[in-house]
Amino acid sequence: MKLRFCLLLFAAGLCCAAVEEAERYARRAAAVTILRDDWGIAHVYGKTDADAVFGMIYAQAEDDFNRMETNYLNALGRLAETEGEGKIYQDLRMKLFIRPAELKKQYAASPVWLKTLMDAFADGLNYYLLKHPEVHPRVIRRFEPWMALSFSEGSIGGDIERVIKLEQLQAFYEKGPKLQAAFEPIDPEPRGSNGIAIAPANTVDGKALLLINPHTSFFFRSELQMVSSEGLNAYGAATWGQFFLYQGFNERNGWMHTSSGVDAVDEYLETIEKKNGKYFYQYGKTLRPVVATEITIPYRSGQGMAERKFTVYRTHHGPVIREAGGKWVTIRLMQEPVKALMQSYLRTKTRDYAGFRKTMELQANSSNNTIYADADGTIAYFHGNYIPKRDRRFDWTKPVDGSDPATEWQGLHAVAETPQLLNPASGWLYNANNWPWSAAGTSSPKREMFPAYVESGTESARGLHAIRLLANRKDFTLQGLMDAAYDSYMPWFEKPIPALVQAWESLPAADPAKAKLSEPMGILRGWDFRWDAASIPTSVGVFWADEMTKRFRGAAREAGVPLEEYLVKAAPAPVLLEGFAMAIQRLTTDFGTWKKPWGEINRFQRLTGDIEAHFDDAAASLPVGFPSAVWGSLASFGARPYPGTKKWYGTSGNSFVAVVEFGPRVRAFAVSAGGESGSPGSPHFKDQAKRYSIGALREVYFYREQLAGHTERKYQPGD
Repeated sequence: MKLRFCLLLFAAGLCCAAVEEAERYARRAAAVTILRDDWGIAHVYGKTDADAVFGMIYAQAEDDFNRMETNYLNALGRLAETEGEGKIYQDLRMKLFIRPAELKKQYAASPVWLKTLMDAFADGLNYYLLKHPEVHPRVIRRFEPWMALSFSEGSIGGDIERVIKLEQLQAFYEKGPKLQAAFEPIDPEPRGSNGIAIAPANTVDGKALLLINPHTSFFFRSELQMVSSEGLNAYGAATWGQFFLYQGFNERNGWMHTSSGVDAVDEYLETIEKKNGKYFYQYGKTLRPVVATEITIPYRSGQGMAERKFTVYRTHHGPVIREAGGKWVTIRLMQEPVKALMQSYLRTKTRDYAGFRKTMELQANSSNNTIYADADGTIAYFHGNYIPKRDRRFDWTKPVDGSDPATEWQGLHAVAETPQLLNPASGWLYNANNWPWSAAGTSSPKREMFPAYVESGTESARGLHAIRLLANRKDFTLQGLMDAAYDSYMPWFEKPIPALVQAWESLPAADPAKAKLSEPMGILRGWDFRWDAASIPTSVGVFWADEMTKRFRGAAREAGVPLEEYLVKAAPAPVLLEGFAMAIQRLTTDFGTWKKPWGEINRFQRLTGDIEAHFDDAAASLPVGFPSAVWGSLASFGARPYPGTKKWYGTSGNSFVAVVEFGPRVRAFAVSAGGESGSPGSPHFKDQAKRYSIGALREVYFYREQLAGHTERKYQPGD
């Protein structure tokens, strides 16, 4: 009977293998139930963990398949196949590290439980495409299980993208015309995060609290819940296309990652010799052959598909990425995709500090710090999880001599050897992408106890703000933590504004600028440095600070001091005033008056589901009070004007925000930028936009009984 059925399907263009595959998908789907709540958020229930993975990936694809595929096109170095030759060097950068043949071997050697999850991941995406023939992938028409290993860590801008500049890579490997489109603009808006944990002793109800506040590009992650009968019950934010919750919580504990200043990547200066047409590099007293391989980059052209071939080079340190001072520069960074995927998934199933700490021993979360809290009342801080041991005689902030064996890594620092905190006496801890030396006030790790390379960052205005909000408080509640997350103070302005006012007051009475700037200066003199959508001083202050940033950011960085300090100590008074006059003129030119409330400038708008957003001053948008995190606001909204606009539109900053209380039952409130769906036709495309713009978090339906009366749809994948 089955043979006859297969023959009929073969005549219709389908093979028996495809039928068996479709039947397997259907069996998986039968073990999964998806409940969509009234915000469109998927709560996925499966018999096994693999069932839950299958269902959550299917649900993600329903919400925004384009972002999922794009993430894998980027990870696999295949963007040029759809976006053209301007992406060639972005693809080359990824292909230096992400090699499918190697990933397939690592998939085959993975633990059985992990392979099962990777299989479910691929099945979920392929089943979605099977059931939605109207969806046309740009490049990837079939997903393979091993692909999960190409994108295994979840943070925005991983090590490869952060440390290898495309223009340098192109300068080394280019043989044809320069592709300016491959260059990356400098983005001054910080992509970071806030994480705060409060111990029971500092709360009214005697329960630990956690703030989850990643700052990323908008719509970078999907909000959902995963539940199985094998002990999985986690809620949070999953980066599109990944089958684990990157930042979130379960019924016992929660975790928040912040971008770390840890030095987990090193560059080596290689001394190269060429003999008989081949390259060698000096190592100790010997010459070693440079490994040369060919990488092919297919790309879309006006005449169809074309390709570029590159001969790329590597030493035992890693691939060659640029040239400096007559030497080739190689780069070494973490390449542990199996461990990274294991750690990312296993942490979501931990139930206490000991279990969570055990996942940290995998040491495969290379670019992040971690803030932790649990139902036992434990709070903890873990610094960057992957820190190579080095010889402290060398300056690891610069490329080191690759010919000297003393520059080799000497294994990894154990978790116990890195900056960390466990239940500090302060009763609170935090990280805001600043150094860890202030993470818990006087209870913080001591800088002198660690090698310099464990932290390359500094204190920040955001860090100082957090300390003021957290120190000496014993009255925290869930609402109190929410209030702290949106506290409107901007400490960046504390020193520069008085310096500006002093410069104005020092002007001679007869100076024309004295009278011309009198009214706006008077507004700044009385400003409390707090943002508000109705605030005119916020507009004036931010526009002036923006002007000063353009003028002095480079000089401040070169001097090694924060910009706000540089303005006070080194910026000439006439230049401060000139910048202020330009800020007032810019406001007047763009908006008809400099007396413009901040919320009429700073706007949230979502018009299309395109990854590259488009904005229109004539279309509806919402006022947003909170500004960029640059100015020390914990809540971040990275906005600027775009071609054809005068208003500033946000594209990064607060994305998924949640506050969580742990106890016998977990309680949580959250909000996501815009909405869960990437489709403009969905009611959930921007149904959270108003709440997002004012920081009004909604209740999270963590327990199934909470979904009663809040369930929009109940179904199985494929229905």
